Amino acid sequence: MSIVLVVNSGSSSLKYQLVEAETGESLASGLIERIGREGGAARHERASAGEANRRWDASAETSDHDAAFALMLAAFAAYGPSLAQFPPVAVGHRVVQGGARFFEPTVITPLVKINIDELSPLAPLHNPANLAGIEAAQRAFPDVPHVAVFDTAFHQTMPPAAYTYAIDRTVAAKHRIRRYGFHGTSHRYVSRAAAEFLGRPIEELRMIVLHLGNGASACAVSGGRSVDTSMGMTPLEGLVMGTRSGDLDPAVLLYLQRRAELSVPEVDELLNQHSGLLGLGGHADMRDLVEAAGGGDEHATLALEVYAHRVRAYVGAYAAQLGRVDAIVFTAGVGENAALVREWCLAGLEGFGVELDAVRNRARSGEARRISSDHSRVEVLVVPTNEELEIARQTLGVVGAA
Repeated sequence: MSIVLVVNSGSSSLKYQLVEAETGESLASGLIERIGREGGAARHERASAGEANRRWDASAETSDHDAAFALMLAAFAAYGPSLAQFPPVAVGHRVVQGGARFFEPTVITPLVKINIDELSPLAPLHNPANLAGIEAAQRAFPDVPHVAVFDTAFHQTMPPAAYTYAIDRTVAAKHRIRRYGFHGTSHRYVSRAAAEFLGRPIEELRMIVLHLGNGASACAVSGGRSVDTSMGMTPLEGLVMGTRSGDLDPAVLLYLQRRAELSVPEVDELLNQHSGLLGLGGHADMRDLVEAAGGGDEHATLALEVYAHRVRAYVGAYAAQLGRVDAIVFTAGVGENAALVREWCLAGLEGFGVELDAVRNRARSGEARRISSDHSRVEVLVVPTNEELEIARQTLGVVGAA
């Protein structure tokens, strides 16, 4: 078997999944939260076991990522599957920011770790945590290769016109200011899965992938390659998100500093933590927002309208960039589950050849499915994302364990 342990390390969390990369089967998954803080918790779930011993939840305080990995190993030993029976051939790590240096999954060496650390100013909340997880994982699994899979890598195929900001080029080069894009692992997986669903070679398809979760991004994919995406130098640019503003006139930041006398950290917190759906409608969770809008809440309704307006704007822009659109694909928590949001996001696009089927759109399923009508010139799909499986497959491809 070609088993990969997929690791996603946050500053205070460790998310993991043991994946059989060739079949796509998840053998176990878990989450350790509040690392280094009070009130820690852990969850470990085995994919195939009796209901009584399938899932373990407990309060568990861990001092650092090394302690979190020790707890993970203890959970595997106690609740299975046994890592001696199902040993991982490699560990795949999600790393958020690869800059312009990494455009493919990469075996982690001391030099690679130095580069991940040097890119931390571009992702100060993510890369240091990713690196802490890598180093702890290497101590826990010293005898297998470790591979970094970068969120930004898929977007390294964007042309210069798409990733270049119109500021002084010397300043931009000195400080590595450009558009990098994120959610690349999801966009790659979903675009390939969409092509498979349609039974067409991905090389001949032009599609728009809408990754709509608490974080949200759009991606124009031509022939399996990213040619444009909505997130930029940071994940703040682009679509309206759960707590992030998305696109904003940059002068607003200067105005807030001068007029409201907000500090740089206060502006940062406002735009990243208190804006988006939360700032507009009072709810960061789309389910709560839709419920509030259905109950007549005007602020929630406006938040949904702004959200859908921004999505439509990007669909139109990417249709122009691609020249034609064969498919629009929804994915992630909101994209996969919120029928009303999908309907609002595509409202008025009939002139572009987009026609939803209301019954198909409202049907719930965990499988890839078509929600456009039989007469729609553009296929509209819902394709569940699986970033862990994509990381496992890319990791396996690098280490040649297949």
